[in-house]
Amino acid sequence: MTAEGEALVGGMVNTGAVFRRGALVERPAPRHARALHAYLLELRERGFDAAPAPVGLTADGRERLTFLPGDVALPPFPDWAMTEAALASVGSLLRRLHEAGRAVAVDTRADWPRDLADPEGGTMLCHNDVCPENVVFRDGRAAALIDFDMAAPGRPLWDIAMTARYWVPMLDPESAAGLYPSGLDVPARLRVLADGYGLPADERAELPGVIEQATEVCRTFVSRRVADNDPVYLQALADRGGWERWDRVQTWLADHRETFMAALLD
Repeated sequence: MTAEGEALVGGMVNTGAVFRRGALVERPAPRHARALHAYLLELRERGFDAAPAPVGLTADGRERLTFLPGDVALPPFPDWAMTEAALASVGSLLRRLHEAGRAVAVDTRADWPRDLADPEGGTMLCHNDVCPENVVFRDGRAAALIDFDMAAPGRPLWDIAMTARYWVPMLDPESAAGLYPSGLDVPARLRVLADGYGLPADERAELPGVIEQATEVCRTFVSRRVADNDPVYLQALADRGGWERWDRVQTWLADHRETFMAALLD
């Protein structure tokens, strides 16, 4: 433990700026922190205790939240985090978040981030960044979600699509290599996630198209970060195959749309 606390690793947005101090986590506060904290507190009132509880804001622009113990998968992602049981539990946890969140009014005056937000908007707050680094596991099951910085109004299906991108993952084998265990059955895993969530048939039919839409939004997000010369995103882009990788992923998604649809609906 340093004078600043224990540095917590994972994620790309706040690299090197998140610290644990005993039972609390201190990190840079997003510009919409007050609205986000109010949302997180109301989630708890609605029975969803699988997210950090906000404790307050500091004078120097940081936020304090409760620390949630457990295991978090970091890349390259370990086998234990990529089991079908783990994947189904991620879907179930996301469903719990959405069921509680539907009863929480979204503050329309807040400056919610648009970086990964649903272009169609919505009346419910989506997490938008349910990647492995933002899911806390206990005993092999997804137990909590952290890092709500990218949360914004949207459709629940958008959140599922974003989650599928990271957890299935919705990547061609070449793009997945190096980050994920080899041999993952993408269509079957997409079905596992949808089943874990309890996704109805009409939304299953829409999901492959929304995943393609979400992938384009993520590409635009990365493009903006690279254009701003963000060193973390510049390095990640170079390490993961540049824009050719994004081209390959998007082509692969479109080419396999019917396969994904069949896996979801059969």
